[in-house]
Amino acid sequence: MPHNTAHQQCSNFQLSKHSIIIPSMTERKIKLTIAYDGSAYRGWQRQAQGIPTVQQTIEAVLARVVKHPVRLRASGRTDTAVHALGQVANFRTNSPIPSQRLALALNARLPKDIRIRRSQTVPDNFDAIASAHSKLYRYTVFNHTDMPAQLANYAYHFWLPCNLPAMQHAARALVGTHDFASFAAAGQERLSTVRTLLACHIHQKYHNIYFDLEGTGFLYHMVRNIVATLLEIGRGFWPPERIHTILAAADRSVAGPMAPPQGLCLQWVKY
Repeated sequence: MPHNTAHQQCSNFQLSKHSIIIPSMTERKIKLTIAYDGSAYRGWQRQAQGIPTVQQTIEAVLARVVKHPVRLRASGRTDTAVHALGQVANFRTNSPIPSQRLALALNARLPKDIRIRRSQTVPDNFDAIASAHSKLYRYTVFNHTDMPAQLANYAYHFWLPCNLPAMQHAARALVGTHDFASFAAAGQERLSTVRTLLACHIHQKYHNIYFDLEGTGFLYHMVRNIVATLLEIGRGFWPPERIHTILAAADRSVAGPMAPPQGLCLQWVKY
């Protein structure tokens, strides 16, 4: 073997012996299923420093766990004081922590009003927003004069007697693809106010009236505006047929007022 070749091989060997390359973990996408009590937060979405939001709270803890900055992408934004049982968010990480153990690590550090119900690896093309097929919101109304104090953050106290069949009749007219401009937040800038409501069920258990709305997408404040309008029908202020006029008008001023946020909860997102 020529001297130069042998010397080069020896140098390469020495280089490889002293230059140990530690491969980094493969980056992967993680899906989180999240539950939270929104009472203490100014909604889901991060805001200015010092304003408590669910997103900022989770991201701060998550960054400490996975050892790098994280920005969550969620299925949607919930407002101040709105709750969730099944919010979904995703992020990317190269942390060596097994995906299913991330939930345990996060819950050990998060405040008790935020829980990670599940953490799992998902395909790279998964997107918490774009991959969602539908989501279900539940709005809870306590329909009695004497509301328990412990329900103040979790239900709307509407004490006037309600006609359940009248509200159910009106709710059926909302199912389908419609222009929901009459139920959108006033002044909302949207390319389209057309949305598809897959179901609008109303049922009562004791003094609680539950409004379950499933849709492929929702306008800002849409659920709360629909619930308040149905309550106006329930108390007899409008007949059930009024709902057709409200839909056709595409005008926020013709619908009912907005129900407060405390009764609203994002139940689940379907993928």
